[in-house]
Amino acid sequence: MKKERSLAGRILQYGAMMLFVYLASSCSDKAPPPPPPAETAQAANAVAPSAPKMADAKLVVAFGDSLYAGYNLDQEKGLAPVLEQALNRRGMKVRVVNAGVSGDTTAAGLARLAFTLDGLPRKPDLMLVGLGGNDMLRGLSPMETRANLGAILTETQRRGIKILLTGMLASPNMGPDYAAAFNPIYPELAKRYDATLYPFMLDGVIGKRSLQLPDGIHPNDKGVTVIVGKLAPVVAGVLKP
Repeated sequence: MKKERSLAGRILQYGAMMLFVYLASSCSDKAPPPPPPAETAQAANAVAPSAPKMADAKLVVAFGDSLYAGYNLDQEKGLAPVLEQALNRRGMKVRVVNAGVSGDTTAAGLARLAFTLDGLPRKPDLMLVGLGGNDMLRGLSPMETRANLGAILTETQRRGIKILLTGMLASPNMGPDYAAAFNPIYPELAKRYDATLYPFMLDGVIGKRSLQLPDGIHPNDKGVTVIVGKLAPVVAGVLKP
């Protein structure tokens, strides 16, 4: 019972947190601000990693939004570098490219997909796809989210790239109808495109202030470590022959 109450409390906190962000974004008709200059530079540099480091390593592309981009974190403490280090500690030669852009919706991700992949020196061995959270926060149609993610996965599959889809859950304040349409998107698309599914990107972090930035949403460096601790074994399993 104690464990169930704890889980319920985290879900309620998640709903309250998402409601605050949703209301804040809804009160402005301006486009979301661009990512900080350092983050933009990081993403740009990540698209064209140095050839020597890439030569004998598996290439993984982390294609997503602020949760991938390392929002408000030092460059070496974002998801991509921490995941790369974790995989290397497992004895795997892996280069993880940060192709995350803060504020990206699924539509924005789809628009830059070809540019991102074409800018790499070779075809990735794996692409992590983590988009949809901003669609949900803006209350965009789940049908639109599904269509855009489907187009991203279709193109990635067409290029012969393995896919790991990291899912998102609708905030409870969005209502049961929205959740019923949004939450199944990730498992259903993963099944349709034969992609590996990591069900909830913020698993283990939501509701734990010590693992979050002051905004109550994004993980801090400790939160990233928790996420990578859960995600790295899944990535490693996909990369192994």
